[in-house]
Amino acid sequence: MAESAPKSRKKAQTANLDAIGLEMGNKPPQALDVEEAVLGAMLLEQSCVDQAMEELTPGCFYDQKHQMIFRAMSALMNDHTPVDIITVSNRLKEQGELDTVGGPAMLAGLSEKVGAAAHIEFYIKILKQKTIQRDLITASYDILRDAYDESVGVDDLIDKAQTKVYDAIQSNVRKEVQDIGSIINEAMGDIQDQQTSSGLSGVPSGFVSIDRITNGWQRSDLIILAARPSVGKTAFALNLARNAAVDHHMPVAVFSLEMSAKQLVKRLMTSESGLPADKIKGNRKLEPHEWEQLEYKIRNLSKAPFYIDDTPGMQIMEFRTKAKNLVKNKGVRLIVVDYLQLMQGPVELKAVREQEVAAISRTLKATAKELDIPIIALSQLSRQAVTRAGSAGKPLLSDLRESGSIEQDADMVIFIHRPDYVGLSDNLEDREKTQIIIAKHRNGETKDIDMVFKSEQIRFMEMDEALDSLAARAVPSSMNDEPFSPEPSYGGFNPNPEFN
Repeated sequence: MAESAPKSRKKAQTANLDAIGLEMGNKPPQALDVEEAVLGAMLLEQSCVDQAMEELTPGCFYDQKHQMIFRAMSALMNDHTPVDIITVSNRLKEQGELDTVGGPAMLAGLSEKVGAAAHIEFYIKILKQKTIQRDLITASYDILRDAYDESVGVDDLIDKAQTKVYDAIQSNVRKEVQDIGSIINEAMGDIQDQQTSSGLSGVPSGFVSIDRITNGWQRSDLIILAARPSVGKTAFALNLARNAAVDHHMPVAVFSLEMSAKQLVKRLMTSESGLPADKIKGNRKLEPHEWEQLEYKIRNLSKAPFYIDDTPGMQIMEFRTKAKNLVKNKGVRLIVVDYLQLMQGPVELKAVREQEVAAISRTLKATAKELDIPIIALSQLSRQAVTRAGSAGKPLLSDLRESGSIEQDADMVIFIHRPDYVGLSDNLEDREKTQIIIAKHRNGETKDIDMVFKSEQIRFMEMDEALDSLAARAVPSSMNDEPFSPEPSYGGFNPNPEFN
């Protein structure tokens, strides 16, 4: 029964390809002589078996008889049985497929059609190329058929098209194994570059205490930023994105699945201008000098390489495609996703939420690695993070909601902890105190960092900066009667203006 499903699928696929070929007036891409040469080499050389099994699947063979033979060889390998004409014949006989493929004479004929076992690598490359061509034809035909189907929504059509084309390519492309010498050379180049630069090696967060630990957000890292609702996840993430884009002119993209682009921009304008949030929202009227202050302060923000996508319920594969385009066309250096649990995973995993979230986190990590950029993904914490006694109410890695794979896939996990939010403090002076908890750091230390959250400005500040701000407000008004400062007042960190 285990083999019947794959066989039926392959028959359907081949029949579909044949039908498409007749319709187009062309034969589906195939290389039957190369298929025979590969199978013949596998019957004669164990090293060829190992190499072919690593690179090929039954679907890489167009001829159904060749697929049966390859599956029999795979079964022998799984049973740790040597592969030769006798063992393959016996396995095919046990499965009732020996006569279908042409009997022992067919296998003997394959062993005579080998050009040279040393050419197996070249043969395998040809088969993989033909497979990609066939898979793209099948995907294109399916996309064409769906495009004519009026019952298929445009959004679903786009998502399916992207997924099918991506799967057709990705399933047949594997990254080659690298020797340690070449990797060491690359690592030495990175170390040398770091020695000649006094800046950070990654994308700056804009907060000295965080950058001191992380040395910036590192390439290919998946950073999970987690907290309970209304604690300040989005505000902190926007602060991080703003600091990179405005202070360091690094292109940043934010995928907002919860809030609209206009809402996010109003938050950014609030933190940038220093004006109360209710005035930016329109609950209170702006004074003339506040209009001047707003227009002056947001000039740099309006020119920053900052991109926002507020598509709700985005499919993970749609995100992957958009992220690739942003990196390629806009040079994006940092991506923020707000937030992970609102993304849509593979359709086949919809019924099992934990597996769906696991697939999303895996894809986020794979995207960060493939694009070689850091991705900061916001995540919800489970309710036990605030109901659990002990640990001073601080969240734990086990509090990450809906899937343990989030912790596993992340290179760094950061929590935002506000003691007043969990009822640990009623003191008005403690309302602004916030801890940024680096709970997991694959390539560095973990630490709790004390900060201040100015909710009326939607802005996080370092403790030193908050004290300076408090002292500035204590200066008599006669000494500071300007309506606004000509210098940017945002507490961005720029250790090296020439950082790139």
